[in-house]
Amino acid sequence: MQRALSAPGKLFLSGEYAVLWGGTARIGAVGPRTAALVRRRADRDIHLVLAEGRIVGTTTPVGVRWKGDVPPGFFFAARTLDEALRAHGAEALGFELAIAPSPTSPDGHKLGMGGSACATVLAAEAARFVLEDRYDALKLALLAHGKAQQLKGSGGDVAAIFAGGIVRYRRYAIDALVRASDSGRLAAALAESPPVDLWRLPSPKVHLAYAFTRKSASTRVLIGEVESRLGEEGRVAFVRTSDQLGDQLEEGLLRGDFAAVREAARELEVALASLGPLETEAMRQVIALAETCGCAGKLSGAGGGDGCILFAPDEDALHALTATLAARGFHAFALSQEPGLRGEGSADPELLSWLHSG
Repeated sequence: MQRALSAPGKLFLSGEYAVLWGGTARIGAVGPRTAALVRRRADRDIHLVLAEGRIVGTTTPVGVRWKGDVPPGFFFAARTLDEALRAHGAEALGFELAIAPSPTSPDGHKLGMGGSACATVLAAEAARFVLEDRYDALKLALLAHGKAQQLKGSGGDVAAIFAGGIVRYRRYAIDALVRASDSGRLAAALAESPPVDLWRLPSPKVHLAYAFTRKSASTRVLIGEVESRLGEEGRVAFVRTSDQLGDQLEEGLLRGDFAAVREAARELEVALASLGPLETEAMRQVIALAETCGCAGKLSGAGGGDGCILFAPDEDALHALTATLAARGFHAFALSQEPGLRGEGSADPELLSWLHSG
């Protein structure tokens, strides 16, 4: 029994930080996609295979008994397999799971497009398939990703990667699932828990692009720094502003009203700047270049690095913008709206070779 899967990356269009405090985020599922391959074994061993290598463990009803410490690069997928086995709640045959690396820039930097969330979603569905379970893979992925981040993240990246397209999302509370996971009743809690507040939007009528700013950032660290600076009253005010501007951005994208999109993007960037030094000099350069090309941009995600989401009124402006950014050393490319997690008709040959080599 084996199955090939793939999932997209993600980029925040609006709602960064606000979604942590009860607000709404708009997140896009974008290419390139990441492949995975899962195959059942005849014994109880689990092999998790990434570009960095292979770790091995044994299935138990309360998670994987890993042989040694789990290296950082394996952490999110390994955590997800633990939760999947807890949801299964019984003895099970093992399996092999290979996950392709996250997309990188030409110089080898990860692009900040949700690699950990993508690995989590792929691992959740791969385990569900091979264990022949019926749990909600999105909820399990939200649980695993949240626990791996010490409950700091919003889960928006997980939701967008799972659902595909551009989604409107509000943070899913995983506290009850965490308690259930720790007390041995995760399967029942997943079935009883409320649905995820997730809505897939129609395709935008404005062109999108992404520019990577040659520097990666730690989302968990940045969230901690922002929350240490901002009190409850400040968070409420920020959420109100972010939600209003997010509504304006969404309406502009769906109507093809570039003037409204540009104004919303500018004001969202101002609001994010009020949270602290999230915007780097490279981000300021990208946004300024976007303006000179008749486009607009804002940081996407937690800030401190990674990249900017860019909006263009037409294809000519989009091409001019990406060419201008490339001439100045930025890795920039047009974005396609991608479907979410899906099965594939054939396995990635590289992933097949990884499994055969074990």
